[in-house]
Parts: sequence; C-alpha cells; structure tokens
Amino acid sequence: MGSVPVPVSIGFLVALLLVVWGAMLLGWRRQRARAVPLVADLPQLPDDVGAARSAQVPAVYVTSTTSGDWLARVSTRSLGFRSRATVQVFDAGVAIWRKGAADVFVPAASLRGVRRSSGMAGKFVGDGSIVVVTWDIPGEAGGLDTGLRPDHRADRDPLEQAIASLLPADSATTHDPKEQS
Repeated sequence: MGSVPVPVSIGFLVALLLVVWGAMLLGWRRQRARAVPLVADLPQLPDDVGAARSAQVPAVYVTSTTSGDWLARVSTRSLGFRSRATVQVFDAGVAIWRKGAADVFVPAASLRGVRRSSGMAGKFVGDGSIVVVTWDIPGEAGGLDTGLRPDHRADRDPLEQAIASLLPADSATTHDPKEQS
C-alpha cells in the first residue's frame, strides 16, 4: 500500500473541518431556536429605578442559562455571550449595562433568588466568585440564571447582599446545585 498524496490529505482535512464547523453552526442555530420561546422580550430599564442599593460594580457578565441547568446557555438576545459589564442594584431591580451586547434589566418582582457559584456554561473559576441571579422574564414561561463575576473580590458580598435585599425573606438561595453531594 502506498501513501496518500499530499493534496488528497489536505483536501480530506479541509472537508473534515468544514463538516465539523457546519455541525457546530447547526447546533448553535438549534440552541437559539429552542431559546426563542423562553426569551421573547427583555424587560427595559424603567425611567424611575428608585434608590440605589449598591454602587456601580464593574464585572464580567458570564452568561444566562435556563434556570436550574447551568450548562443550557440561552443564545437569544445576546444573553449567552460573555461581555464586560457594570452592575447596579436599585429599588426597581438589577441593571446590567453590557459593553458590545444588549443591556439587561432584572425587575425586582421577577427575582427568585441569588447565590454564589464556581461556574456556569463556559466559565469556571473554582472559587465561588460568580454571583448567580435567578429570575423570571415577565410574561414568559420558565426562568433564567444570569451569572456575574465582579472584578474585585470585595464587591462580591455587597452585590449579592444588595440583590438579596430585593427578595422576600424566604426566597434568597445561597447554594450551588452542581456542588451538592
């Protein structure tokens, strides 16, 4: 048996890469199609947000996933894309101003919980530094978990506490479901 000519080998590798790339693109489109019914419209920042409950916190917007499934990234409305962000908590809810992506506003009435986590889809830090906000989109079925990683360790507890202050006393969560034994 002889060796395969170089042009044939290169052609095979290019074809294989195109098939892999096409499969990834198809998977991303299917994931986006599944998420569209979950996130038709995002709440907008109201004109009157009330008093500030936190300072502006520089952070990384990690991602948003379907609530309770830390690997099910929501790819619609740019919610699945990591970006630099500034987060601030107000009486009306949590404002997340993102660079290069749509801003996110979580109304206080939509909040279901807040907790710390070591990771979400695509980002694992191992130190519990991701603040995960669990919330429902008004008028939509299901909910989201939105991950925020403050740039400074000193901002993590105050941000989590400010978000928790918007919740009814019995709804704030502090555990990470994937870290339970």
